[in-house]
Amino acid sequence: MSEEVTLDDYADSASEEDSEQPESRFWGTIPDGWELVDGTDVYDVNPNPKPDEEPNTYIEMDALDTELPWPRYFGERNASEYSGKTFTAGDTLFARITPCTENGKAALVPEMDTKVGIGSTEYAVLSPKTERINPWYLYYVGKSHSIHDYAVSRMRGSTGRQRVPFSVFRRELDVSLPPLEEQRRIATILQNADRAVRKTREIIEQTKRVKRGVAQNLFHYGIDREDTKQTWPGEIPESWDVVQFSEIVGSNRNGLYKSGDAYGEGYPIAKMGNALENRVLDMSSADRLELTEEEKEKYGLREEDLIFARRAQEVSAAGDCCYVPELDELTVFESSLIRVRLTEDVNPRFYVQYFEGPVGSRSIERIVTETSISGIATSDLLDLKVALPSLEEQNEIASILWGFDEYVTALQNEADQFIRFKKALLQDLLSGTVRTTNTNIEVPEEIEQHG
Repeated sequence: MSEEVTLDDYADSASEEDSEQPESRFWGTIPDGWELVDGTDVYDVNPNPKPDEEPNTYIEMDALDTELPWPRYFGERNASEYSGKTFTAGDTLFARITPCTENGKAALVPEMDTKVGIGSTEYAVLSPKTERINPWYLYYVGKSHSIHDYAVSRMRGSTGRQRVPFSVFRRELDVSLPPLEEQRRIATILQNADRAVRKTREIIEQTKRVKRGVAQNLFHYGIDREDTKQTWPGEIPESWDVVQFSEIVGSNRNGLYKSGDAYGEGYPIAKMGNALENRVLDMSSADRLELTEEEKEKYGLREEDLIFARRAQEVSAAGDCCYVPELDELTVFESSLIRVRLTEDVNPRFYVQYFEGPVGSRSIERIVTETSISGIATSDLLDLKVALPSLEEQNEIASILWGFDEYVTALQNEADQFIRFKKALLQDLLSGTVRTTNTNIEVPEEIEQHG
């Protein structure tokens, strides 16, 4: 990793706070040398600057990240044809509608191709008064646990369309405000953690792209770069066979349906969210329900089972396949899933990659039906023709492709550690519980240039 975030950049403040310092419901006792100010003393709410050019840079809600300050992409839109909120570089965009508020969607507006940008009507735009507050410091104030939780608690409206009132930002928030120099140091530490997350995510995406290219070659040409032949599943190595999927399936079963009153305690049940997020069944969080002995026997999952999405809200998820690892306890699966248990002479880890890869995924697409809910029929799945390399080649291909997946998992764990690290720091740094003591912290230009 090129980004480094360490504990050397800050230190706990061991001194006792002045008992006469003001108190804040968000920040506790304000440190000596800091001010407690009303929010609107240091930012304007929805100033709505008027653009003098078109088209304008457009930042839609979907472009906002739940963790990072940078919008993921930009568009263009004419402000004269759209009634959204306008903003300029350095403003904070705070999503104020459910579920975006609860999820933590926010952004700091970067330099744009146009002086004025435009975005969702569901933004609260906080425009910093830069003689008082650094824009990056203001962004992190908006991302703090106390402000986020308070905003969520103040949401009003009908279920599914609740919003944070603008009055929250105009009249109800206060800011624990250090001198500008300390604001910049605090923002630098927090931004370093965000940069580490962003860099790790970039490596993850690059690894996934490389894996797709490797899979393309392996499923078309095999380990030994063979000549190819055209078959019903697609172009595959000449030495590979093609068989009906049912020929390598030992058993299969659709999942369990039980009424809502059966849920609560008992055994975990795998649902779509557990099964299809990362191609490996993840039961770290799951609903539980009571089971009969017959249900345990019929619907219990085993290591190396495959699970397919029988029904899905999105067409792209219908027929998706995942692998069942070793489980800590008896686990069953719901009715929207199909369990497939392959014969012992094939490698289930190969076929998870096969159905995700360029040959198998196109075969699955042929049997997806689109109605109110997309899905596949078990009979159609079993009738599919699939490629069948030798077991030795299955093992080699599975090892290569799962190696990419394991690397991605390790990188994602690293990104999650940086996120937890930043969240642990955020409130302490913004409240002054932890103070930046290293005056040699190198403040990046994009933070330095403000204030």
